Amino acid sequence: MTRDASELLTPAEAAAYLRLSKSTLAKLRCVGGSPRFKKLGRKIVYARADLDAWLAARTAANTTDAGARLPRRLTDAL
Repeated sequence: MTRDASELLTPAEAAAYLRLSKSTLAKLRCVGGSPRFKKLGRKIVYARADLDAWLAARTAANTTDAGARLPRRLTDAL
């Protein structure tokens, strides 16, 4: 089965994809700083493209760049 960039992932699948715990991803949804998500009734889903964009926004070339550009904690805003 071929996976599409617009594929929707459950919170458990998204957490595994990002290599975060499900609880960390849930906390980020509540306090801010999480990848974009969709709420379908009571169900939460993530588009793979949104997860990739969230990761790309947290990319640094070196530690100096990371210290100047990236949040110190996951819950801090960019």
